Amino acid sequence: MPAWLRYLDLLLLVVALPVFLVGDFPIAGYLAGGGAWIAQRVLQAGLAQRARESKDPRTVAGLAIASMLLRAWIVALSIFLVGVGDNDAGLAAAVLVISLFTVYFAMQFAVRPFEQERPR
Repeated sequence: MPAWLRYLDLLLLVVALPVFLVGDFPIAGYLAGGGAWIAQRVLQAGLAQRARESKDPRTVAGLAIASMLLRAWIVALSIFLVGVGDNDAGLAAAVLVISLFTVYFAMQFAVRPFEQERPR
């Protein structure tokens, strides 16, 4: 399985910029949704690295839960805040994030079986 598939959501984010510009969609929606998406992906990578380094199962579970909650809050608050100022920008940010999440989620299912160690 090609390694670039785990970053297909980020490729979609890059492709979405010309769509926003040509389609005359609110660029504030792109910036809010895309910025939140990148921020949550960076947070996920950092917390996942800390979890891999930990030997304590409670720490690993705590980091996993914190990652899920914080990432959801980052994205939800960014959509809400941009939507308060401009409904169209909020809708554009929400549609962008839902699209990115759909691709990300599908790729996690596609790539995960190939990342696990095989029994010997």
